Amino acid sequence: MTIDKSLLKEIALSFSEYEKIIELLGRKPTTLELGLFGALWSEHCGYKHTKLLLKTLPNKSSRVISNLGSENAGVIDLGNGLKAVMKVESHNHPSAIEPKEGAATGVGGIVRDIFAMGAFPIALLNSLRFGPLDEPRNRYLFDGVIEGISSYGNCLGIPDIGGEIEFEDCYSKNPLVNAMCVGIVRDSPLMSAKAEKEGNVLILVGAETGKDGIHGASGLASQSIEESSSARSAVQVGNPFLEKVLLEACLISVKMKGIVGMQDLGAAGLTSSVIEVAYKSNLGVNINLDKVHLKEEDMTAYEIMLSESQERMLIISEEKHAKKFIDFFNTRDLTASIIGHFNNSKNVTIMHKNQQILKTPVKILTEAPSYELNEVKPSWIEEVQEYKSPSSTKNLQDIFEGLLNSPNIASKKEIFQQYDHQV
Repeated sequence: MTIDKSLLKEIALSFSEYEKIIELLGRKPTTLELGLFGALWSEHCGYKHTKLLLKTLPNKSSRVISNLGSENAGVIDLGNGLKAVMKVESHNHPSAIEPKEGAATGVGGIVRDIFAMGAFPIALLNSLRFGPLDEPRNRYLFDGVIEGISSYGNCLGIPDIGGEIEFEDCYSKNPLVNAMCVGIVRDSPLMSAKAEKEGNVLILVGAETGKDGIHGASGLASQSIEESSSARSAVQVGNPFLEKVLLEACLISVKMKGIVGMQDLGAAGLTSSVIEVAYKSNLGVNINLDKVHLKEEDMTAYEIMLSESQERMLIISEEKHAKKFIDFFNTRDLTASIIGHFNNSKNVTIMHKNQQILKTPVKILTEAPSYELNEVKPSWIEEVQEYKSPSSTKNLQDIFEGLLNSPNIASKKEIFQQYDHQV
């Protein structure tokens, strides 16, 4: 059994996982199937190294509405018909490669997760980590990330009400960029990322699909900064003005007769959004790539399925109401088309250029392996955490001035003045 190791590295699959795929399929996977597996079995989508740890976190309460991992965001019942919808997500690696666009699309993605639930986004927050700013590379990352967060959020008209930031050597060249969005729903049902039954159709709405972001969920996040510095095309480019139009249209559509569900297109694009909806619904799905609006005519099925072009949403509707939704989105200058339908086959079937090019069980694609980590506490942690009293040769004034000079204590005015927090 031979496979190009560089291909496996590109899609972030190990050789043992490749062997497991062959075992599950009973044959060698096609190139397209490998791309789908690489995305859906990635840490970003499949949480194969962390889902066991995440399950240990507290998640039960009489006020918790959405089950862990079952929807696009968490939902808390605030009482009196008011619900808070919230989510936080990292965009670390894209921001280390292309800081402005990486951070901006991190904000855009988290906002789509909120209005995909039928909630109106009311606030943005962030948690950031960088290396010392006296290093040029760290200053470049810092400036780009702050600009990306502020520009996208400000254009959307969603206030950035808070956040926190720290600087430490260990974050040099590889920042942590966590974006959070909070939304509210009042006296109206929540949207679900489910299809409910066979016959319901998939409507793709928003931006055209391009070649940007391919392997963003799998390959890019698995590479070192040096390896991926040349892979800038794997970092998506956002359009906040289009997202604002999309947001407003989607929130109107949730009140229209015939809507069944809604799902945003984020990591792994159509691959993750469509196939995971089918899995949650215990259904199969037929996808017709000839119906996808493209930025470039020469795109392959592989590129269309794995594109992470931003500002796209899936509307799941009853078939008899589909035209009404397409006409509605078109009046908002948003492209919309039926790209598939759900069925009882439990398979993902993909059509391209009037030919069936893939037929694979949904369950095999979506049930990523799970790894139990052997935890070993590094010795250096105790050394770092050990308290060391200040040198007696320094007086209190010198110590105090040294603390005030630390960027971790200094005013963050330079940052928060760039955010519009009073929209």
